Amino acid sequence: MTLSPLDDYPVHQAPEVMRHVATSDRNFYDRYYFNVHDTSGELMMLIGVGQYPNLGVTDAFAVIRRGPLHKVVRASRELGADRMNTGVGPFRVEVIEGLKRLRVVLDETEHGLSFDLTWDASIPAQLEPPHYIRWQERVMFDSRRLAQTGRWTGHILLDGERIDVSPETYWGSRDRSWGIRPVGEPEPPGIQANNVGTFYWMYAPFQFEDHSVLCILQEDEKGRRVLEEAVRVHPDPDREPEHLGRLDYRPVYAEGTRDVVTATLAFHPPAGKPFEIRVTPILPVHLMVGTGYGLEPDWKHGMYQGPETVVQGVTYDTRVPDDAARMWGMVDAVARFEYQDGSGRTGYGLFEYWALGPHPSFPE
Repeated sequence: MTLSPLDDYPVHQAPEVMRHVATSDRNFYDRYYFNVHDTSGELMMLIGVGQYPNLGVTDAFAVIRRGPLHKVVRASRELGADRMNTGVGPFRVEVIEGLKRLRVVLDETEHGLSFDLTWDASIPAQLEPPHYIRWQERVMFDSRRLAQTGRWTGHILLDGERIDVSPETYWGSRDRSWGIRPVGEPEPPGIQANNVGTFYWMYAPFQFEDHSVLCILQEDEKGRRVLEEAVRVHPDPDREPEHLGRLDYRPVYAEGTRDVVTATLAFHPPAGKPFEIRVTPILPVHLMVGTGYGLEPDWKHGMYQGPETVVQGVTYDTRVPDDAARMWGMVDAVARFEYQDGSGRTGYGLFEYWALGPHPSFPE
Protein backbone atom coordinates (compact mmCIF):
# COMPACT_ATOMS: atom_id res chain seq x y z
CA MET A 1 0.00 0.00 0.00
CA THR A 2 1.52 3.32 -1.13
CA LEU A 3 0.89 6.82 0.15
CA SER A 4 0.48 9.79 -2.19
CA PRO A 5 0.44 13.59 -1.65
CA LEU A 6 -3.37 13.56 -1.54
CA ASP A 7 -3.22 11.53 1.69
CA ASP A 8 -1.97 14.65 3.47
CA TYR A 9 -5.38 16.33 2.97
CA PRO A 10 -8.43 15.57 5.16
CA VAL A 11 -10.50 14.23 2.26
CA HIS A 12 -10.59 10.46 2.91
CA GLN A 13 -13.94 8.71 2.43
CA ALA A 14 -12.91 5.18 3.44
CA PRO A 15 -10.21 3.51 5.56
CA GLU A 16 -7.92 3.32 2.52
CA VAL A 17 -5.16 5.47 1.08
CA MET A 18 -6.49 7.95 -1.47
CA ARG A 19 -5.20 6.04 -4.49
CA HIS A 20 -7.65 3.24 -3.62
CA VAL A 21 -11.40 3.70 -3.98
CA ALA A 22 -14.04 2.23 -1.69
CA THR A 23 -15.24 -0.34 -4.22
CA SER A 24 -13.27 -3.12 -5.85
CA ASP A 25 -15.42 -2.98 -9.00
CA ARG A 26 -13.01 -2.93 -11.95
CA ASN A 27 -15.23 -0.43 -13.74
CA PHE A 28 -14.80 2.42 -11.27
CA TYR A 29 -13.74 5.60 -13.11
CA ASP A 30 -13.18 9.32 -12.40
CA ARG A 31 -13.33 11.59 -15.46
CA TYR A 32 -13.15 15.13 -16.82
CA TYR A 33 -15.13 15.96 -19.97
CA PHE A 34 -15.08 19.29 -21.83
CA ASN A 35 -16.49 20.54 -25.11
CA VAL A 36 -15.37 23.63 -27.01
CA HIS A 37 -17.40 25.13 -29.86
CA ASP A 38 -17.85 28.39 -31.67
CA THR A 39 -21.35 29.78 -31.95
CA SER A 40 -21.28 29.50 -35.76
CA GLY A 41 -21.00 25.74 -35.52
CA GLU A 42 -17.90 25.59 -37.73
CA LEU A 43 -15.75 23.86 -35.10
CA MET A 44 -16.29 21.60 -32.12
CA MET A 45 -13.75 19.83 -29.94
CA LEU A 46 -14.32 17.28 -27.17
CA ILE A 47 -11.72 16.54 -24.49
CA GLY A 48 -11.65 13.79 -21.87
CA VAL A 49 -9.22 12.78 -19.14
CA GLY A 50 -10.05 9.72 -17.04
CA GLN A 51 -8.58 7.69 -14.21
CA TYR A 52 -9.38 4.01 -13.56
CA PRO A 53 -7.93 3.23 -10.10
CA ASN A 54 -8.80 -0.47 -10.07
CA LEU A 55 -7.25 -0.95 -13.51
CA GLY A 56 -4.15 1.12 -12.76
CA VAL A 57 -4.59 3.24 -15.89
CA THR A 58 -5.19 6.88 -16.80
CA ASP A 59 -5.91 8.06 -20.32
CA ALA A 60 -6.97 11.13 -22.29
CA PHE A 61 -8.32 12.11 -25.68
CA ALA A 62 -9.19 15.14 -27.77
CA VAL A 63 -11.31 14.92 -30.91
CA ILE A 64 -11.91 17.93 -33.15
CA ARG A 65 -14.43 18.25 -35.96
CA ARG A 66 -14.00 21.05 -38.49
CA GLY A 67 -15.71 20.69 -41.82
CA PRO A 68 -15.16 17.09 -42.98
CA LEU A 69 -12.14 16.57 -40.68
CA HIS A 70 -12.41 14.24 -37.67
CA LYS A 71 -9.05 14.26 -35.87
CA VAL A 72 -8.19 12.48 -32.63
CA VAL A 73 -5.15 12.61 -30.36
CA ARG A 74 -5.14 10.11 -27.48
CA ALA A 75 -2.74 9.05 -24.75
CA SER A 76 -2.48 6.45 -21.99
CA ARG A 77 -0.12 5.63 -19.10
CA GLU A 78 0.02 3.70 -15.87
CA LEU A 79 -1.85 5.62 -13.16
CA GLY A 80 0.71 5.23 -10.40
CA ALA A 81 0.22 6.36 -6.81
CA ASP A 82 -0.43 10.10 -7.31
CA ARG A 83 -4.01 10.69 -8.42
CA MET A 84 -3.42 14.45 -8.16
CA ASN A 85 -1.30 14.09 -11.30
CA THR A 86 -3.77 14.78 -14.15
CA GLY A 87 -1.11 14.67 -16.86
CA VAL A 88 -1.25 11.95 -19.51
CA GLY A 89 1.62 12.35 -21.93
CA PRO A 90 1.01 15.70 -23.69
CA PHE A 91 -2.37 16.22 -21.95
CA ARG A 92 -2.99 17.88 -18.59
CA VAL A 93 -5.82 19.49 -16.65
CA GLU A 94 -5.16 22.22 -14.07
CA VAL A 95 -7.81 23.24 -11.54
CA ILE A 96 -7.11 26.96 -11.11
CA GLU A 97 -10.18 27.63 -8.93
CA GLY A 98 -12.39 24.70 -8.08
CA LEU A 99 -15.78 24.67 -9.84
CA LYS A 100 -14.98 28.01 -11.49
CA ARG A 101 -11.82 28.03 -13.59
CA LEU A 102 -9.72 25.28 -15.20
CA ARG A 103 -6.93 25.08 -17.74
CA VAL A 104 -6.76 22.27 -20.30
CA VAL A 105 -3.59 21.72 -22.32
CA LEU A 106 -2.48 19.44 -25.15
CA ASP A 107 1.17 20.05 -25.99
CA GLU A 108 2.34 19.82 -29.59
CA THR A 109 2.93 16.33 -30.98
CA GLU A 110 3.35 14.93 -34.47
CA HIS A 111 -0.42 14.51 -34.81
CA GLY A 112 -1.39 18.04 -35.86
CA LEU A 113 -3.51 19.14 -32.91
CA SER A 114 -2.54 21.07 -29.78
CA PHE A 115 -4.19 23.67 -27.56
CA ASP A 116 -3.90 25.76 -24.43
CA LEU A 117 -7.38 26.70 -23.20
CA THR A 118 -8.78 28.24 -20.03
CA TRP A 119 -12.35 27.54 -18.96
CA ASP A 120 -14.40 30.11 -17.03
CA ALA A 121 -17.74 28.96 -15.66
CA SER A 122 -20.91 30.82 -16.67
CA ILE A 123 -23.04 29.31 -13.90
CA PRO A 124 -22.53 27.49 -10.60
CA ALA A 125 -21.81 23.79 -11.05
CA GLN A 126 -24.92 21.61 -10.76
CA LEU A 127 -24.99 18.10 -9.28
CA GLU A 128 -27.09 15.80 -11.43
CA PRO A 129 -29.29 12.97 -10.08
CA PRO A 130 -27.62 9.60 -9.45
CA HIS A 131 -27.26 7.42 -12.56
CA TYR A 132 -28.03 3.84 -11.53
CA ILE A 133 -28.80 0.94 -13.86
CA ARG A 134 -28.80 -2.78 -13.08
CA TRP A 135 -28.95 -5.03 -16.14
CA GLN A 136 -29.90 -8.58 -15.19
CA GLU A 137 -27.72 -9.30 -12.15
CA ARG A 138 -24.93 -6.75 -12.66
CA VAL A 139 -24.81 -3.08 -11.67
CA MET A 140 -23.60 -1.45 -14.90
CA PHE A 141 -24.01 2.23 -14.00
CA ASP A 142 -23.72 3.72 -10.52
CA SER A 143 -22.30 7.21 -10.90
CA ARG A 144 -22.66 10.90 -10.11
CA ARG A 145 -21.90 13.88 -12.28
CA LEU A 146 -21.65 17.64 -12.02
CA ALA A 147 -22.45 19.77 -15.06
CA GLN A 148 -21.66 23.37 -15.95
CA THR A 149 -21.68 25.75 -18.90
CA GLY A 150 -18.90 28.24 -19.56
CA ARG A 151 -16.68 30.18 -21.97
CA TRP A 152 -13.16 29.58 -23.33
CA THR A 153 -10.02 31.66 -23.78
CA GLY A 154 -6.76 30.60 -25.44
CA HIS A 155 -5.82 29.01 -28.74
CA ILE A 156 -5.99 25.82 -30.80
CA LEU A 157 -3.29 24.80 -33.29
CA LEU A 158 -4.77 22.59 -36.02
CA ASP A 159 -2.47 21.30 -38.77
CA GLY A 160 -0.28 24.39 -38.45
CA GLU A 161 -3.16 26.89 -38.34
CA ARG A 162 -3.58 28.90 -35.14
CA ILE A 163 -7.19 29.43 -34.08
CA ASP A 164 -7.61 32.12 -31.44
CA VAL A 165 -10.30 31.34 -28.90
CA SER A 166 -12.18 34.10 -27.06
CA PRO A 167 -15.19 33.92 -24.70
CA GLU A 168 -17.34 36.06 -26.99
CA THR A 169 -17.60 33.31 -29.59
CA TYR A 170 -16.25 30.11 -27.99
CA TRP A 171 -18.69 28.57 -25.58
CA GLY A 172 -19.01 25.08 -24.14
CA SER A 173 -19.93 22.84 -21.27
CA ARG A 174 -18.13 20.43 -19.05
CA ASP A 175 -18.86 17.65 -16.64
CA ARG A 176 -17.07 15.70 -13.94
CA SER A 177 -18.33 12.20 -13.44
CA TRP A 178 -17.22 9.35 -11.20
CA GLY A 179 -18.47 5.94 -10.19
CA ILE A 180 -19.12 2.75 -12.11
CA ARG A 181 -19.76 2.27 -15.81
CA PRO A 182 -18.33 -0.23 -18.32
CA VAL A 183 -14.69 0.56 -19.19
CA GLY A 184 -11.63 -1.27 -20.45
CA GLU A 185 -11.60 -4.67 -22.09
CA PRO A 186 -14.97 -6.46 -22.25
CA GLU A 187 -15.75 -9.01 -19.57
CA PRO A 188 -17.26 -12.43 -20.32
CA PRO A 189 -20.94 -11.57 -20.93
CA GLY A 190 -22.55 -14.39 -18.94
CA ILE A 191 -26.23 -13.61 -18.49
CA GLN A 192 -25.62 -10.15 -20.00
CA ALA A 193 -25.67 -11.89 -23.40
CA ASN A 194 -29.47 -11.77 -23.03
CA ASN A 195 -29.49 -7.98 -22.71
CA VAL A 196 -31.49 -6.24 -25.43
CA GLY A 197 -28.83 -3.54 -25.70
CA THR A 198 -31.01 -0.43 -25.53
CA PHE A 199 -29.49 2.98 -24.88
CA TYR A 200 -31.99 5.77 -25.56
CA TRP A 201 -30.29 8.96 -24.40
CA MET A 202 -30.42 12.74 -24.67
CA TYR A 203 -28.19 15.19 -22.82
CA ALA A 204 -28.26 18.94 -23.50
CA PRO A 205 -26.46 21.57 -21.44
CA PHE A 206 -26.80 24.90 -23.30
CA GLN A 207 -26.55 28.59 -22.56
CA PHE A 208 -28.03 31.94 -23.43
CA GLU A 209 -26.53 35.33 -22.62
CA ASP A 210 -28.11 35.49 -19.16
CA HIS A 211 -28.86 31.87 -18.16
CA SER A 212 -28.33 28.20 -18.98
CA VAL A 213 -30.58 25.16 -19.24
CA LEU A 214 -29.35 21.67 -18.32
CA CYS A 215 -31.34 18.65 -19.51
CA ILE A 216 -30.75 14.93 -19.21
CA LEU A 217 -32.98 12.01 -20.20
CA GLN A 218 -32.61 8.24 -20.51
CA GLU A 219 -35.33 5.69 -21.23
CA ASP A 220 -35.30 1.90 -21.44
CA GLU A 221 -36.65 -0.33 -24.22
CA LYS A 222 -40.22 0.18 -22.97
CA GLY A 223 -39.92 3.98 -22.81
CA ARG A 224 -39.68 4.07 -19.01
CA ARG A 225 -37.63 6.90 -17.52
CA VAL A 226 -34.32 5.72 -16.08
CA LEU A 227 -32.85 9.18 -15.56
CA GLU A 228 -34.39 12.64 -15.95
CA GLU A 229 -33.75 16.23 -14.94
CA ALA A 230 -34.27 19.70 -16.37
CA VAL A 231 -33.17 22.91 -14.64
CA ARG A 232 -32.70 26.56 -15.59
CA VAL A 233 -29.66 28.11 -13.89
CA HIS A 234 -28.58 31.76 -13.64
CA PRO A 235 -25.04 33.05 -13.01
CA ASP A 236 -25.93 34.40 -9.54
CA PRO A 237 -24.85 31.69 -7.05
CA ASP A 238 -27.45 32.92 -4.55
CA ARG A 239 -30.31 32.33 -6.98
CA GLU A 240 -31.85 28.88 -6.70
CA PRO A 241 -31.96 26.79 -9.89
CA GLU A 242 -35.44 26.59 -11.38
CA HIS A 243 -36.66 23.03 -11.75
CA LEU A 244 -38.52 22.71 -15.03
CA GLY A 245 -40.66 19.66 -14.32
CA ARG A 246 -41.17 16.76 -16.70
CA LEU A 247 -39.12 16.94 -19.88
CA ASP A 248 -40.71 15.85 -23.16
CA TYR A 249 -38.21 15.05 -25.90
CA ARG A 250 -39.49 14.91 -29.47
CA PRO A 251 -36.74 14.26 -32.03
CA VAL A 252 -37.19 14.25 -35.81
CA TYR A 253 -34.89 11.80 -37.58
CA ALA A 254 -33.47 11.82 -41.07
CA GLU A 255 -35.42 9.27 -43.09
CA GLY A 256 -34.15 5.74 -42.62
CA THR A 257 -31.69 6.72 -39.86
CA ARG A 258 -31.50 7.66 -36.21
CA ASP A 259 -29.69 10.91 -36.99
CA VAL A 260 -31.56 13.84 -35.43
CA VAL A 261 -32.39 16.67 -37.86
CA THR A 262 -34.25 18.74 -35.30
CA ALA A 263 -35.87 18.21 -31.92
CA THR A 264 -38.30 19.86 -29.53
CA LEU A 265 -37.72 20.02 -25.79
CA ALA A 266 -40.96 20.68 -23.91
CA PHE A 267 -40.84 21.77 -20.27
CA HIS A 268 -43.57 21.82 -17.63
CA PRO A 269 -42.46 23.91 -14.62
CA PRO A 270 -44.47 22.94 -11.52
CA ALA A 271 -45.26 26.58 -10.73
CA GLY A 272 -45.08 28.12 -14.17
CA LYS A 273 -46.26 28.08 -17.74
CA PRO A 274 -45.17 25.24 -20.06
CA PHE A 275 -42.76 26.23 -22.80
CA GLU A 276 -40.76 24.70 -25.62
CA ILE A 277 -37.24 25.05 -27.00
CA ARG A 278 -36.39 24.03 -30.54
CA VAL A 279 -33.05 22.26 -31.09
CA THR A 280 -31.19 22.38 -34.40
CA PRO A 281 -27.95 20.36 -34.55
CA ILE A 282 -25.33 22.27 -36.57
CA LEU A 283 -22.17 20.16 -36.50
CA PRO A 284 -22.11 16.51 -35.38
CA VAL A 285 -19.10 15.02 -33.62
CA HIS A 286 -19.13 11.23 -33.26
CA LEU A 287 -17.78 11.03 -29.73
CA MET A 288 -17.02 7.32 -29.82
CA VAL A 289 -14.88 7.24 -32.98
CA GLY A 290 -11.20 6.94 -32.08
CA THR A 291 -11.55 8.17 -28.51
CA GLY A 292 -11.87 4.95 -26.51
CA TYR A 293 -15.61 4.64 -25.89
CA GLY A 294 -15.64 1.06 -27.11
CA LEU A 295 -15.61 0.93 -30.92
CA GLU A 296 -11.92 0.13 -31.45
CA PRO A 297 -10.69 -3.23 -30.11
CA ASP A 298 -7.18 -1.92 -29.38
CA TRP A 299 -8.06 1.37 -27.61
CA LYS A 300 -10.72 1.52 -24.93
CA HIS A 301 -10.99 3.67 -21.83
CA GLY A 302 -9.01 2.05 -19.05
CA MET A 303 -7.31 -0.44 -21.37
CA TYR A 304 -3.74 -1.12 -20.34
CA GLN A 305 -1.37 -0.05 -23.12
CA GLY A 306 1.89 -1.10 -21.43
CA PRO A 307 4.43 0.33 -18.98
CA GLU A 308 5.41 3.30 -21.17
CA THR A 309 3.24 6.32 -22.01
CA VAL A 310 1.58 5.80 -25.39
CA VAL A 311 0.44 8.69 -27.63
CA GLN A 312 -1.47 8.10 -30.86
CA GLY A 313 -3.25 10.11 -33.53
CA VAL A 314 -6.12 9.17 -35.82
CA THR A 315 -7.57 11.29 -38.64
CA TYR A 316 -10.65 10.64 -40.77
CA ASP A 317 -12.13 12.58 -43.68
CA THR A 318 -15.92 12.23 -43.79
CA ARG A 319 -15.90 12.87 -47.56
CA VAL A 320 -14.25 9.45 -47.95
CA PRO A 321 -16.96 6.74 -47.96
CA ASP A 322 -15.02 4.32 -45.74
CA ASP A 323 -14.31 7.09 -43.21
CA ALA A 324 -17.89 8.33 -43.28
CA ALA A 325 -19.07 4.77 -42.58
CA ARG A 326 -17.06 4.81 -39.34
CA MET A 327 -19.12 7.69 -37.94
CA TRP A 328 -21.39 5.73 -35.64
CA GLY A 329 -22.61 5.80 -32.05
CA MET A 330 -23.09 8.66 -29.63
CA VAL A 331 -23.32 12.09 -31.27
CA ASP A 332 -22.10 15.22 -29.50
CA ALA A 333 -23.36 18.03 -31.72
CA VAL A 334 -23.03 21.75 -31.32
CA ALA A 335 -26.60 22.97 -31.66
CA ARG A 336 -28.74 26.09 -31.75
CA PHE A 337 -31.48 26.33 -29.11
CA GLU A 338 -34.45 28.68 -29.69
CA TYR A 339 -37.27 29.53 -27.28
CA GLN A 340 -40.61 29.02 -29.03
CA ASP A 341 -42.36 31.87 -27.19
CA GLY A 342 -41.85 34.68 -29.67
CA SER A 343 -39.01 36.21 -27.66
CA GLY A 344 -36.33 35.40 -30.21
CA ARG A 345 -34.00 34.17 -27.47
CA THR A 346 -31.33 31.96 -29.03
CA GLY A 347 -28.60 29.99 -27.31
CA TYR A 348 -25.92 27.45 -28.16
CA GLY A 349 -24.53 24.35 -26.57
CA LEU A 350 -24.17 20.59 -26.56
CA PHE A 351 -26.85 18.30 -27.95
CA GLU A 352 -25.77 14.75 -27.17
CA TYR A 353 -27.93 11.85 -28.26
CA TRP A 354 -27.95 8.17 -29.08
CA ALA A 355 -30.84 5.89 -29.97
CA LEU A 356 -29.50 2.33 -29.85
CA GLY A 357 -31.69 -0.75 -29.92
CA PRO A 358 -35.45 -1.17 -29.40
CA HIS A 359 -37.59 1.70 -28.13
CA PRO A 360 -41.26 2.66 -28.59
CA SER A 361 -40.12 5.43 -30.97
CA PHE A 362 -38.98 2.74 -33.41
CA PRO A 363 -41.82 0.23 -33.93
CA GLU A 364 -40.71 -2.90 -35.73
